Amino acid sequence: MNSAERIFAALEGKQPDRVPLMEIIIDPKVVEALYPGCDYFDLVEQMDLDLVSFGITTDYREVEWVDEEKRIYRDKWGTLQRVTTEVIPISCEPALIQNESDLLDYQPPSGNDEYFLNQAREVVARFKGKQAICFVGEAVFAVSQYLRAGLQNLLVDYGTRPELVEKLAKVGVEYYVELYRRLIAEGVEVILLGDDYAWKQGPFMSPAHFERFILPGLRTVVEEIRRAGAYCIKHTDGNIREIIDMIVSTGVHGLGPLEPLPGMELDRIKARHKVCVVGNVDVDLLCRGTVEQVVAATKHLLATASVGGGHIMCSGNSIISAVNPENYQAMVETTKRFGVYD
Repeated sequence: MNSAERIFAALEGKQPDRVPLMEIIIDPKVVEALYPGCDYFDLVEQMDLDLVSFGITTDYREVEWVDEEKRIYRDKWGTLQRVTTEVIPISCEPALIQNESDLLDYQPPSGNDEYFLNQAREVVARFKGKQAICFVGEAVFAVSQYLRAGLQNLLVDYGTRPELVEKLAKVGVEYYVELYRRLIAEGVEVILLGDDYAWKQGPFMSPAHFERFILPGLRTVVEEIRRAGAYCIKHTDGNIREIIDMIVSTGVHGLGPLEPLPGMELDRIKARHKVCVVGNVDVDLLCRGTVEQVVAATKHLLATASVGGGHIMCSGNSIISAVNPENYQAMVETTKRFGVYD
């Protein structure tokens, strides 16, 4: 099997020749430490990872700087974002959409996004037929947070302005449905949806709010991805036990990366929900643990989550700048050595 076939087999719940490897993000600092002078795409080839990703994690288009000293800019949605030391920025006040009248006048970006479509053409030309090609995007929840300048404002709206929340959700759905159709037509094979729904204690919102405000849009996006002929993986941080049934009901092929939390063991999720699981070597362990501990954690996943197929190995989130490059390399090498199916 080549790398793409390996990923597709796992997403179909089948057993490939070995456990496939992927990451949503690998921080440039880790890339440089492992392969000086190379970028992420070079690393995918050098390490022979099975999936190559791009998307909102590689959105380096020119932006309108609002405060360069504080590293605050206006993004394609028209919302304010602040650059941090990591890849993903954070939303800033004031909110672009304060009320429903603001939303009536709002002109969202077009899903015919040439920046991402050009990226797709370049990645497809380089990796098609070798690595599986994955676009990392969103669906409903993240865009609503951008427009309302963060999670706190949006969650207050859930209780006080439900009609506004439902209208906000449509903005993200319409953009991403169009974008994903176009990307898949260009040769993208996997769509990974971000939008974190939870922290370690449980979901940010009640299951009833999830069902009302997020599930309909998520279902629409997943259905359109499948209709266009691609696979769909749903990522979220946190403990999602209370809402996992609803997420799986949308038809996603895979869940993850998922955090390694009590009660969310990948082998149990895979067995109960009949879905491919992705992950989940603990990021903190990759940052502060020893090589021996990382090898042991990887072998544990191979002996549990990987049995029978339907598992893709990666970290529990992404390879952030604090990850010890030797630890990440140990995870990859252990998977390749011990993750071969008989």
